[in-house]
Amino acid sequence: MDNKNASVWVISGPSGVGKGTVCAALRRQRPEVFFSVSMTTRKPRPSETDGVSYHFVSDEHFRELVDAGEMLEHAVVHGLHSYGTPRRAVEEALAQGRPVVLEIDLQGARQVKENLPEAKLVFLQPPSWDELVKRLRGRGTEDEEAQSRRLETAKLELEAMAEADEVVENDDVEETVANLISLMGL
Repeated sequence: MDNKNASVWVISGPSGVGKGTVCAALRRQRPEVFFSVSMTTRKPRPSETDGVSYHFVSDEHFRELVDAGEMLEHAVVHGLHSYGTPRRAVEEALAQGRPVVLEIDLQGARQVKENLPEAKLVFLQPPSWDELVKRLRGRGTEDEEAQSRRLETAKLELEAMAEADEVVENDDVEETVANLISLMGL
């Protein structure tokens, strides 16, 4: 499938690489694109808003949606919390002819590729390991134990980079967004 005709774009990469920052900038520049809001069982960070950053739900509600087949993908991330993409909103956006962007971890990206083989996986890579560590620690949103766990997961995710259809280095946000817009044919 030609990149210019892809309808679903999965933006993935390790914690701290800047997926959220890049997707927020892309959203500002291309409001016609549908950005799926993921669901999670973790508690919101101080800067996050329910329904905008994520849909924050209980473990029980999340499990009910999974059991009902209402999640396009789902996974337990960092061994702690469930994350997933509600299927209905994505299907509705596709039916309207809108390109869809999913900002998700590698586990979820793999499931999307299974469920929607035509989806394109874009892996955001950091300019270096040291820069990734600096960004993750600089966020100040996790304690030392959580940071260590995320960095261990990041090593595994970076090893799987070859699974992606496209790899984009996120050194400069505006340049990264311009690269994504070009890839997506927007």
